[in-house]
Amino acid sequence: QVQLVESGGGLVQAGGSLRLSCTASGRTFLIYAMGWFRQAPGKEREFVAAISGSGDYTDYENSVKGRFTISRDNAKNTEYLQMNSLKPADTAVYYCAAKATFDDNSVYTGSKDYNAWGQGTQVTVSS
Repeated sequence: QVQLVESGGGLVQAGGSLRLSCTASGRTFLIYAMGWFRQAPGKEREFVAAISGSGDYTDYENSVKGRFTISRDNAKNTEYLQMNSLKPADTAVYYCAAKATFDDNSVYTGSKDYNAWGQGTQVTVSS
């Protein structure tokens, strides 16, 4: 199994930026598709962004398209979520997720697709 640790959350004013990181340890020699999800108080966990194992393919939830960018550095076993033009509606706990796969070009947008999760990092956007 792979272990995931997120970092980079915090408090930011609307219009500001944050970059989240997620570092994997353990069975990192496997190919992992990666994703970011978020959960706001009283709401279900929702998909934010995903990236293929190769890093060549990405997908985004509509409300973050053009503002968020997912990327990965396989040499560092780390994925990133660059968040720009943040809005109060982006306030949530953000989770990174990993899915072991034989297909390094697929992206996965469903939370049930993933079998490893980080502990979450809080992002708060003030108005």
